[in-house]
Amino acid sequence: MVVTPEIALFTAANPQSAELAPHAERLATALRDATGRDFTFWDADSGDLVLASDEPGAADPLRGQLARAIRGSEPQFLAEEDPLVVVGIPLAIGYGQSLVATAPFVTRGVDPDEHLGPAATLLACDELQALGWIRAQSAWPPELIMRLASAVQGRLAAEARTTQLQQEVEKVSSNLASTYEEICLLHGLTQNLRLKIDDESLCQLVLNRILDCVPARGAALLLLPVAKEGQITYKARTQSVLLQAGVCPLDHNRFERLIESLNLQPAAGPRVVNRRYTAADGWPFPGIRQLVVVPVTEGDRVFGWMAIFNHTSDSEFGTIEASLLNSIGAMLGIHSSNRDLYRLQSEFLASVVRAFTSAIDAKDPYTCGHSDRVARIAVRLAKELDCEPELLHTLYMAGLLHDIGKIGINDEVLRKADRLTEAEFEHIKEHPELGYKILADISPLAAVLPAVLHHHEQWDGRGYPLKLATDQIPLIARIVAVADAFDAMSSDRPYRKGMSVEKVNEIFRRGAGQQWDPEVIAAYFSAYDDILKISSYERANLTLDVAQWI
Repeated sequence: MVVTPEIALFTAANPQSAELAPHAERLATALRDATGRDFTFWDADSGDLVLASDEPGAADPLRGQLARAIRGSEPQFLAEEDPLVVVGIPLAIGYGQSLVATAPFVTRGVDPDEHLGPAATLLACDELQALGWIRAQSAWPPELIMRLASAVQGRLAAEARTTQLQQEVEKVSSNLASTYEEICLLHGLTQNLRLKIDDESLCQLVLNRILDCVPARGAALLLLPVAKEGQITYKARTQSVLLQAGVCPLDHNRFERLIESLNLQPAAGPRVVNRRYTAADGWPFPGIRQLVVVPVTEGDRVFGWMAIFNHTSDSEFGTIEASLLNSIGAMLGIHSSNRDLYRLQSEFLASVVRAFTSAIDAKDPYTCGHSDRVARIAVRLAKELDCEPELLHTLYMAGLLHDIGKIGINDEVLRKADRLTEAEFEHIKEHPELGYKILADISPLAAVLPAVLHHHEQWDGRGYPLKLATDQIPLIARIVAVADAFDAMSSDRPYRKGMSVEKVNEIFRRGAGQQWDPEVIAAYFSAYDDILKISSYERANLTLDVAQWI
């Protein structure tokens, strides 16, 4: 197959022909293998030359017009000049495009002195050249030529259909695999939409999985602050955070600049940016060729921005990637909103607990700080007992509120400098039940009620108010009881000085298995040094988030 300079110039000037040329080259090889002949290829719609053979008259424009004039899809003789025929074979190549392959065939042998003027004209050469070329060819009966053309056309059509079906199967398989990955990602995301997992951990998990589902080289998510510094009790994000996966072409500052430069609005949904935009002069982020950005929102509140960068095959991102990211952004926004609502509820509850604790301290100034120390000691005992992490916060709140019922005790009795009479002591013993009644209607504090009501029960059943014994006493009440007893015995009271720790330890040893749970007492002695440190200092600020100090 020969491509002359003229043909090369023609192809360069005709983009359609250049687009068809690879198909023509593939088909030319197949036809040569089947027939032993080189074919010339024409655009069936325009009659333009696509690929020429080196046979005489191959690039004759007249053949192109004859090829264009073929009607139907069957092979045909385009021209006949004894002893020659020019066969045309229509070949569909898909996408609504077709080629016509043409080649001259000799139908009989010729004598050396035979007149071949018309045949030479068909071959676009002189008679001597035509005679030499014809005598060099094998003779084919016209019926055999047509049968061969039809057979080859059918074979090529079958191969093309097979290739098309293979491509469709591969595409379906690829789409199924991609869809499966997307479903797995969304399913995994829904399984992790729990308040216990913080939004930063969940977002990083999602970023790592996104790159398995979309053809992107990198992903990033900018999480915005949800609270102001100094105005939080529980852990909350007070500065923006950039999370990354894969190859992210932007740092924190440049990601913020990207959001600003695109003038993104949360209500506008996903933004897709491809080469038509990024290749323009003035694009300020040369490391980004393709981009999809979506907001992480819930209602009118924006929690962040998520983006994927640079298509793995340098193609364009489209609606599939944008829709997937938009769905993920919405789910992350809901989770972030729920987390922050939960935090705000916790902040409100913390303010209620602070108010109660301040009321206790105001009621009995001699025990100021007692509740906080009991709370911290209780948490330390629970850690020593390998209690579940969820119990630590409950225990801390229970320690703070265990004496809330003293609000209902007469001031004269509560602040009495002398020892209490029997009647006064019976009045003091009412504070667990009073505390229970005060907190009973505050549903977020339901978990602390067992400690408030039962922290004066005794292991041997001789405590109050219900005389529960051993395992009948809730665990948090048993833990608070030891923490409360330690601080009460070691602290000064209006009617006595605090006991030495040696004396306290002696009482605990004697009371283990009688007044107190022996396992909790064992935990006390294991954590003894830490408990002494806790009892030796007061904290300036009441931080209710146990995770910040345990």
